[in-house]
Amino acid sequence: MRKMLVTVMSLAFVLSICTPAFAAGVAGKKVLFIDSYHEGYAWSDGITNGIKTTLDGSGVELKIFRMDTKRNTDEEFKKSAALKAKAEIDAFKPDVVIAADDNASKYLIEPYFKDASLPFVFCGVNWDEKVYGFPYKNVTGMVEVTPLPQLIEQLQPFAKGNKIGFLAPELATARKEAQNLKTVFGMTLTEYFAKDFDDWKKGFAELQGTVDMLVLDSDGGLYKDQAADMKALVEGGSKIPSGSTYDFMAPYALISYAKLAEEQGAWSADAALKILGGTSPADIPVTKNTQGKLFVNARIAKALGAELPFEIIQSADQVIE
Repeated sequence: MRKMLVTVMSLAFVLSICTPAFAAGVAGKKVLFIDSYHEGYAWSDGITNGIKTTLDGSGVELKIFRMDTKRNTDEEFKKSAALKAKAEIDAFKPDVVIAADDNASKYLIEPYFKDASLPFVFCGVNWDEKVYGFPYKNVTGMVEVTPLPQLIEQLQPFAKGNKIGFLAPELATARKEAQNLKTVFGMTLTEYFAKDFDDWKKGFAELQGTVDMLVLDSDGGLYKDQAADMKALVEGGSKIPSGSTYDFMAPYALISYAKLAEEQGAWSADAALKILGGTSPADIPVTKNTQGKLFVNARIAKALGAELPFEIIQSADQVIE
């Protein structure tokens, strides 16, 4: 009986910290979500889903503006997109703004809203929020940190050595990711930044012969139309274990230890609700992502001739067969 009571109390506690805290009087208030990227990019869609799910039933009016700076990387385009986002703020007059990923912070919040009266919640800012001077008195958020040590630990038993490759599209966020992986974890990486999908395929093939394990960064949603070609390449051309820290890259990697976009969105929306309820952003500490899921790709394991231990299959959140 005592054990059952403890279990019920524990469950109630978990529900209390996982359920969105709808503050009194938030119905009718406005939240603007500014996405640095575009609809259809799995990371952006995950954050969006987390926000929508958390705000659902609160009575808050949600509007979304997308800067589309993943597919358009020109500096002037980013600045123009930020100005359009600012104009949307002026027109919509939100009570709180949620801003996802680095470009919204760099091109919008930092130059135009530092210590302003309008509260902001950022999410998806890679590694270090201090590069934008955060936190401000009107800004809090969730930093995005990559669980690379956990991924390498999973890949190591399938690798013949310790050389790590890093393959990504030629994007500023990808270069920032690689630099932080080296700086934070003290790892040496052999990097390949692809100009387009054909170049990505070339980099994938080259790295098979120069490193012992390969980390696949996000494709940025840029290769969505080439998904079938990517699957064929990795299932037919993999000679070394590959891994990713994004769930949407799991079809292309042997093992993925994935950070969750939904966690970023849900936390941000919950913070927005607290702010709408009267909490100051300055009283909500900046935090980091903690959740992760393990994906195992049996199709790539078969191509490699690698036997997947029962323990890893048992602990996986999903096995791709």
